[in-house]
Amino acid sequence: MVQYAWLVPLLPLVAYVFLLLLGRRASEGIVAGTSVLLTFISFLISIGVFVSLGSGPNATYRFPWLNIGATHLSVGFQVTHLNALMLLVVTAVSTLVLLFSIGYMHKDDRFPVFYQYLNLFVFSMLALVISPNLLQLYIFWEMVGLCSYLLVGFWYFKPEAALAAKKSFIVTRIGDTGFFAGIILLFIASGSFDYSHIFQAASAGQLALTVNGHMWISSGQMVTLSAILIFVGAVGKSAQFPLHVWLPDAMEGPTPVSALIHAATMVAAGVYLVARVYPLFHASTGATMTVAWIGGITALMASIIALTQHDIKRVIAYSTVSQLGYMMMALGVGAYAYGVFHLMTHAFFKSLLFLAAGSVIHAVDTQDLFEMGGLGKKLPVTKWSFLAGALALGGIVPFAGFWSKDSILAAALHTGHPVLYWFGLIAAFFTSFYIFRVFFLTFTGEPRNKEAYEHAHEGSWVMKLPLVLLAVMATIAGFFNSPLNNYGLQKYLFHDFASGTMGFTEPDSLGLMVFSVVVGLLGIGLAAIMYWRPAINPQKMAKGMGPLYKLSFRKFYLDEIYYAIVVATGKFIGAAVDIVDRYIIDGIVKLVSRATYILGLGFKYTQTGQIQTYSMVAVFGLFIIIAVAMLRVGGVF
Repeated sequence: MVQYAWLVPLLPLVAYVFLLLLGRRASEGIVAGTSVLLTFISFLISIGVFVSLGSGPNATYRFPWLNIGATHLSVGFQVTHLNALMLLVVTAVSTLVLLFSIGYMHKDDRFPVFYQYLNLFVFSMLALVISPNLLQLYIFWEMVGLCSYLLVGFWYFKPEAALAAKKSFIVTRIGDTGFFAGIILLFIASGSFDYSHIFQAASAGQLALTVNGHMWISSGQMVTLSAILIFVGAVGKSAQFPLHVWLPDAMEGPTPVSALIHAATMVAAGVYLVARVYPLFHASTGATMTVAWIGGITALMASIIALTQHDIKRVIAYSTVSQLGYMMMALGVGAYAYGVFHLMTHAFFKSLLFLAAGSVIHAVDTQDLFEMGGLGKKLPVTKWSFLAGALALGGIVPFAGFWSKDSILAAALHTGHPVLYWFGLIAAFFTSFYIFRVFFLTFTGEPRNKEAYEHAHEGSWVMKLPLVLLAVMATIAGFFNSPLNNYGLQKYLFHDFASGTMGFTEPDSLGLMVFSVVVGLLGIGLAAIMYWRPAINPQKMAKGMGPLYKLSFRKFYLDEIYYAIVVATGKFIGAAVDIVDRYIIDGIVKLVSRATYILGLGFKYTQTGQIQTYSMVAVFGLFIIIAVAMLRVGGVF
């Protein structure tokens, strides 16, 4: 079955081409039915690939592409235990999001276009996952970014959506520049884009860069430099500090886009990239420490910002940024399997939270938490599904997030990084608080918008079924790598490595597990006494926090700082260049043209058309020549 893995990305591409040929007038039933069916078939094939690969070796299929001198470039596909898992996750979530979109996007004027973009994205993401080398991965990496731009700006007639699309595209391009530079350095040093060749060269110390026979960069330095540059690309795509600012603004796109691209797949591509080239990172302590600290800082900072936001999707967006930080922190401290495990569980419970938020928005037509309330009675399926996702995100036993997040925290502590452990633990407390703040403000209490409440209702079965299925996965997915199945997923992933293991693998301790659950429950309890059974006035607490509350609400003023440093500076430089172009360069051109014009006017009056005048000028010229000859040359007679 592994040899048919190429069919997994091909089927969404077929759906995209088919819908493109049908055009914008195609019926919603044909558009959605084709997309869901073909993606579901991809999911079934992914299951077959995942199972058939088992404990066997990785499979690589390459085909010649370009020959440039002595360099031979190839394309193809590769199936590893890591990307077999990713194929499964991406196709599962994609199928459910495509199904949910039938109800959410119903009667949208550009319904067929929306599904075209989604299918193109799913194809690009799946092709990225099974790419056998860095060059091919980079091509689909950019296609994923393009699809994100198209989908974030899908409602382009809204100024906010258009600006968010541009912001996401530009910010991620900054990261992509670093990624591309890292790829080029590795190619120069190793002569290949293939993963296996690069890993072998790195382990053998053969990545040194020499110029005219002299070593310019040692192999160890090259490993660190190239790994960090590749990580810069992951920072942009996975919205890590300081390039995280695009993701919350990307919530201007339709909610299914947020669930698919900005929760489960595209933003996870950066984490997948680091995991895919993990032997390179593992060979450099400097690179892994960079990953760990950026991840830890991102996890804590994003959780602090999420505490005070009013927009339901923005809260979940900052939650995504924070959870991606956990994954990076895990990879940085050496907990490879736990980072990938959290990627999987997060895909299920975060797409669930986004889709549940979409169901709420679809019902009340607002994203403001303080215009909701009491919706649990109107939206029971959405309420209980959201609760499952919230418990998983909060790390409450036995939900999926408990097993993966707790393993990351334990790994940080056991590998000698107590500061990162406390960063993660504090972020876990904040996470439980803000997600249950959303839950209580949305589903409990009295309606704060009576008119919206009266018209609120659950969506059709195409919206409820994905919620229920994802709620089930948010509940049970954690058991796939728990003591109950002898850490089966971890063992499955370790088949990618010749040593049979990679990084930290010690089981979690019961004491740390209990402590992290207690921390999560404390966060839920604080949210309850502030927003469910009010014993603490949130407004008074906000005033009491003073500048700290404002710092969180204004997102640490990072947008303002970036505007002052990057945007305003860019505008100033642009204005200066405009002045130079307009008044100096154009001024010189205009001066030359004006002088030529005036000179031409002067010569114009010498052309009279009278032969007597021309004869007189000729004679006068002859006299001048004779005079010059006599004075300068000394005479000619």
